Amino acid sequence: MTDPNPAHGAAPRATHVCASSACDCGLTRRDMLRLSALAGAAVAAPFLSAGDAMAQGFKGDDQPVKIGYLPITDATPLLIAHARGLFDKEGLRAEAPRMFRSWAQIVEAFVAGQVNVIHLLTPATLWVRYGSKFPARIVAWNHINGSALTVLPEIGKLSDLGGKTVAVPFWYSIHNVLLQDMLRAEGLSAVTKGAGGGVGPKEVNLVVLAPAEMVSALAARSIAGFIVAEPFNAAAEIAGVGKVLRFSGDVWKDHACCVTFLAERDIAEKPEWAQRVTHAIVKAQLWTRDNRLDAARLLSNAGERRYTPHPPQTLAKVLAATDYASYEASGVVRHKGWSQRRIDFQPYPFASYTEQLVRAVQGTRVEGENAFLRALDPKFVARDLVDDRFVRKAIEAVGGPQVFGVAPDYQRRETLAV
Repeated sequence: MTDPNPAHGAAPRATHVCASSACDCGLTRRDMLRLSALAGAAVAAPFLSAGDAMAQGFKGDDQPVKIGYLPITDATPLLIAHARGLFDKEGLRAEAPRMFRSWAQIVEAFVAGQVNVIHLLTPATLWVRYGSKFPARIVAWNHINGSALTVLPEIGKLSDLGGKTVAVPFWYSIHNVLLQDMLRAEGLSAVTKGAGGGVGPKEVNLVVLAPAEMVSALAARSIAGFIVAEPFNAAAEIAGVGKVLRFSGDVWKDHACCVTFLAERDIAEKPEWAQRVTHAIVKAQLWTRDNRLDAARLLSNAGERRYTPHPPQTLAKVLAATDYASYEASGVVRHKGWSQRRIDFQPYPFASYTEQLVRAVQGTRVEGENAFLRALDPKFVARDLVDDRFVRKAIEAVGGPQVFGVAPDYQRRETLAV
């Protein structure tokens, strides 16, 4: 398996390509049973409402911030907040962030209470709250955009993926959602066939693969492409083993990929703690917007804490996005008027996005036990899954929504153009 310790600095090595029934990179039946048992134990205790907690004077300042993350740019706000001592400045004690190699691992650690502040794929939060019934809520977005579909050099267009295998990092991911949208637009069908299963010329076989293993799998040509968070797309480009075919933010404008996820118990019993955590994350996003190269250095394997195994130049290619204009000129970016960056930072969790996401996931092929998706009402989920009280207060404290390019009424319309 890939060494999860970024200090070791070894290049990730692909050991397998998997489908959901045989690997723990995604949420398998085994994962679901284990997480459901953990979630059941967690919900057995009664919860205070946030209002009751405030009235009773719970602050929770003594609870340490225990960050769980994957070594991807989606984790930037959590890691920058730690690197720059922003949690400390909020009166909190932050432990050294803990790195995980797969989404299944980070979810299990969160449900078990080993970590209490995580970034998580937005669709995965649906499974955690409504599939496993573990009470947790989104309090902020971690970033916008920041992912891409990367393919072998000879793949010239999306239709060339017919009959081939493409990796996604998790069934419950915006990557899986957007990839399937793009495939349908090209008349291709997403399938999940194990080893030896024949893939038709109008089919694309999807497998789940840990993000750190994707570049080496592409180099070994065991997959024809992958869609994942940065900096793995940039790493494939720099290594010359792949090229970006499409940026996710060029399909769904300014979409969220990862969000900040807190247990509902911490929100209810320790609202001041949750507020201070959110303040630190919002301040980290604002700092990163103005200090992109410094952020790349802090997060890299050349930084003092070596939060990730990635070199500064790879992270700078993503965070500073100095080459984005070339993608517009080449036609990789189709919507020049969207004026986007390869990744950007905006913490407010729009209800319109959550509603659209629920509808999108309901129309996406997702392996495993997913019957709960059919019962989800988008408007209800937007109110129930997301708690925007803390992030609104944090945004106002740093200058208001305009500093992040957000409308004063915190509203927007979703723009999708496959």
